[in-house]
Amino acid sequence: MEWELRLSGRPLLTVHDTRWNNGERDIVLYKPVVVPEIPAPLSNLHNRLRSGITAAAHGAGRLRLMAWVTWVDSLGRPRVKKTFTTLGLAAEFGLERLRELTARGDVTLEPRDDRPDLPDVDLGRPQDAVSFEHALFFPADDDETPVIAFIHLKVLPVLRHVGWMPRRTS
Repeated sequence: MEWELRLSGRPLLTVHDTRWNNGERDIVLYKPVVVPEIPAPLSNLHNRLRSGITAAAHGAGRLRLMAWVTWVDSLGRPRVKKTFTTLGLAAEFGLERLRELTARGDVTLEPRDDRPDLPDVDLGRPQDAVSFEHALFFPADDDETPVIAFIHLKVLPVLRHVGWMPRRTS
C-alpha cells in the first residue's frame, strides 16, 4: 500500500506499507526513482529506518509496531532513539496526537515487553521516571494506525529538523 504525504510547496513524500511474501511487513519512506531536491537528512531517510510490524505475543489478530523516534545527528543522518519515559515519548509524538491514536478501536500503547517491573502506560498521567521501549498494538485489519504512527515517529521529526514543519512547542 502507498500513502502520500503532501506539504504545501514541497515535493510529494510517499510512505510504503510493504507486505512481503514471507509474512513480514514494514513501513518506510519510499525513495522515488527520481529524487527531488530535498535536504540531506530527509533524503537520508528514504528507504531507511523502516518500522517493522510483527504479530503481537498477546492477543490474537493484533500487531505491534515499536514506538522508536527518529532524530538527526550532527552529520545529517537520521538515527533512532528506542527508550523513553512515557512522558518523553508523548512529548516527541505529541500528547494529544498520541491520545487520539490510542483512542482508535483496540489500539493501545504498552511496554514492549510484558514485565512486572515496568509501569503501566497511562496517557492521562504519563510517567516520567522509568525509560523503556514502548510499542503500539493495533488490530491486524487496521491499515491506518501504523502509517500514522510511522509518520509521527519517523518522518515528522526529520521534517521539523529540516524546517519543513514547525518545531514542537510543548
